[in-house]
Amino acid sequence: MTSSRFPALMLAGLTGLAASFLSSPAQARWGWKQEAPAASSMPATCNNQDFLSKQQDYENGGAKGDTPVHICGTVRAVSPKARHTRSGWHGYFYVTVAPNISIRIVTNLDEMHTPSWPWVNKGDQVEVVGRYYYDSYRKQGIDWTHRGTGKSWPIPGSVTVNGTKYD
Repeated sequence: MTSSRFPALMLAGLTGLAASFLSSPAQARWGWKQEAPAASSMPATCNNQDFLSKQQDYENGGAKGDTPVHICGTVRAVSPKARHTRSGWHGYFYVTVAPNISIRIVTNLDEMHTPSWPWVNKGDQVEVVGRYYYDSYRKQGIDWTHRGTGKSWPIPGSVTVNGTKYD
């Protein structure tokens, strides 16, 4: 029995685990592996076709990390209750961006200047500026929809509902 092989095997296993962990899309979203985009990369106006192209690129494995998006559409569904996560209180709704295609919108209620949740209703017309994240086909959406910025995301976001802007 050699005691030196066991630590080497553990180290090799941990190295592989760390490498796979750090290469995951969620880690890129937190800014550990990827530089944040420049503010100039945000589309100046609502561009659902640009968003759909980016979404398709992610789903086909071509894109990594997060990307700035500027979409508009009709609210399809609203979560009636806000939820508390590790980063504060959040409200959630879905926006239709093309026939039969909707995307989840995550709003940080602690950061935004808004009335009490829900401040958006099914059928409202919205324009959303934020960060598109793609962790998997079932775990994707647009977050960072508030005015604040940070090291991992330098672009302020907003949600405009029927002409009223919330940031």
